Order: sequence, then structure tokens, then C-alpha cells
Amino acid sequence: MKEWPRLQAGRMTKTLDRYLLKEILAPFFMVLFILTFVLLVGRILQIMDLMVNKGVGVVLMGKILLYLMPSFLIRTIPISLLAAILIGLGRLSADSELIVMKASGISLSRIARPIFALALAATLFTAAMSLFLSPASNHAMKTLLFDLARQKAGVGIKEKVFNNQFKDMVLYAEKIDPRGDFMENVFIADSRLLKETTVITARKAFLVSDPDRLTLSFRLIQGSTHQADPRKGTYQKMDFNSYDLNLDLSGEGQNDVLTQRKSKEMSFSELLGKVRKSGPDTPESRELVIELHTKFTLPLSCLLFALVGIPLSMSRHRSGRAWGFSVAIAVVMIYYFLQMTVESLGERGFLPPAPGAWIPNVLFAIAGGRLFHLASRERPLFPERAFPGWIARAANVFRFSGKGDR
Repeated sequence: MKEWPRLQAGRMTKTLDRYLLKEILAPFFMVLFILTFVLLVGRILQIMDLMVNKGVGVVLMGKILLYLMPSFLIRTIPISLLAAILIGLGRLSADSELIVMKASGISLSRIARPIFALALAATLFTAAMSLFLSPASNHAMKTLLFDLARQKAGVGIKEKVFNNQFKDMVLYAEKIDPRGDFMENVFIADSRLLKETTVITARKAFLVSDPDRLTLSFRLIQGSTHQADPRKGTYQKMDFNSYDLNLDLSGEGQNDVLTQRKSKEMSFSELLGKVRKSGPDTPESRELVIELHTKFTLPLSCLLFALVGIPLSMSRHRSGRAWGFSVAIAVVMIYYFLQMTVESLGERGFLPPAPGAWIPNVLFAIAGGRLFHLASRERPLFPERAFPGWIARAANVFRFSGKGDR
């Protein structure tokens, strides 16, 4: 009989945890879907261009979307978690359910336990993507787009036709091997670098790709280059046995993903090795150090947003989801503004890169701890006497609906 109260208490706490998680998970997945879709909209035009103009199939499009997801989710998961906490707990606060819980002897720390567990799971999942999945997907994206560009370049070249699919270059091949291995009697007009067009002729040409460096080039055999400058009245000719001509694939299905800074494609161990090899206090080393620490600061923002969001959600408000989402946007804007500021200062050398990358997290940890402490003691989060006039009235919407407000 003595164990009966414990069993009942255990069942009640499990029921409470499930109830709180249910209130948070529903808006979490809703906001996560909306934010991720909004980010994908920016890539839809590029994807449609690949499908319509480049003939890329649905399977490859699915791979591209799959490779884009980790870099998006690293940003959207913390934001969605904060919005879900503000919406879910805000609804409980507006309906006075949190007051009933506290009147039943349930402390704020106990209410926050399942929420912090969810935030910890989100932190670990986001950290796995930041450290492993996102670098791998970025590299896989570049490789996929490079292979696509290489295939389209090889297939798109027609014999006895002036081909202009390469930027600032015209290619003519008198004959192309049926298997596509080489071309014969090649004529190339290259106007990419010099003001005057360079004419290149060769007996044979091979399309050569380097997957490691993501480069594509023509290997020309037994030919010559011709350059003429009418203003100076000069003409230059150079004969060669073998000549590699690099190709610009900007018009062959590659987008800005292919030109992202390489640090985004490095895992933690690769970044660490690159930092050790780079010189001390150089722009490259500062950028690498910031990227290295960002792989940890962004996932930890899940816990920090939970720490800030729990006390903010327990204020007097009646506007429900709109209020929670608005506050979430304001908090996220503050966090990412601080992050971009310290990253910019760190890259320019005005702040030490490693400590500077943690400044937003430290500030949010201090602010969140202070707000949580005030909320657990049922004190106003923003006392009126701390703010003059209209600022106090505006801050009053965040006041905790407890004894401190009476």
C-alpha cells in the first residue's frame, strides 16, 4: 500500500511530460516545415532551370533537395524549437493551465524537464548534422553538380556545329568519335581572358575531368594558338604537342552551392587540421577558426533558446500563436545579429576568433538563466521601475503572471 502513492505520482509525472511534449511537438513540426519550405523557395528557380533547360531528371532533383536539407535544418531546428515553446507553453499560460500546475505543487523546474530533454535531443541531432552530415552533403552536392555539368558538356557538343554552351567560348569539331571519347580537327575561339579573341586549332581534343579538384578541361593534341592585336599590328602563334584548356561550367548546371567557401565542406577533424596548417592570425585562419566553433555554437542554441523561451512563454498574453511566433522572431533576430556581428569582427581581427564566436551563446546563457530564475520565483521578468514610461508599458506584456504581478 505504501508503494501506491509513488506509482500514482510516477504515472502523473509521465502523463504531464507527455502532455507538455504534445503541446510543443505539434507547433515544432509545423514551424519547421514552414521555415524549411521558405528556404527551399529560394532554390526552386534554380532547380526548375535544371529540370527544364538542362534535362535533369526527378531522381537527381531529389538528391539535390536531400543534400540541401542538412544546411537548412541546422538553422531551422533551433528557431522552430523556440517558436514551439513560446506557442505551446504560451497557450497553457493563456488558459491558466500553468497556474493550476504550480498550484498543485509542480515547480517550474519540473515543468521544464521534458522541454529541456527535447532541447537536448535537438542539440545532439543538430550537432550531428553540423559536424558530419552538412559537410558531407555540401561536398556531395558539389560532386553531383560537377558530374552533371561534365555529362551535359560531353553530350551537348555536336560535330560540324558551332557550340557555344561554354561561357565566352565557341567550339567547332569536324568529327566526334561515336563513343564520345575524342574529337578531331577542333577549332576554338576563346575570349574569356584577353580583350582579343584567341583562336586555337588542334588535330584532336579529349574531354578531361578531375573529380577531386572539380575541374573540366579540353586536352588538345598537336595544334597551335593564334593571337592578333590590330591596334599594335602584332600577331603571335604558338605550336604545341599537348595543351590543357580549362572550361568554365557556370552555365552548365552549377549554382552558388559549387562556389561556397570550402570550409563549409570540411568535417571537424578536417577543419582542425586546416587550422593547424594555416598561419597564425591570417584572414584564412580566422575564418576557419570561426567556422570550427560555429559547428558547436549553432547546435547549442537549441538549449539556449529553450532556456530563454520557457520563462518568456509564461507571461500574460492572450494572442496565442501569433504572439509566440512574433517573440520567437524577435529573439532569433537578436541572436543572429549578435552572431553575424562577432563573426565579422572576428574575421577582420577586431575580436579573437575563438572567444568571439561564443559571445552570443554566453550572453543568451546569462540572460536565459536570469529570466528562468525570476520565473521560478514568480517575480516579474521585466520590472516596471527598471524602464521609464512607454518602455515599461511595452515590457509589461512579458511580465510573469504570478505573485510578483499582484
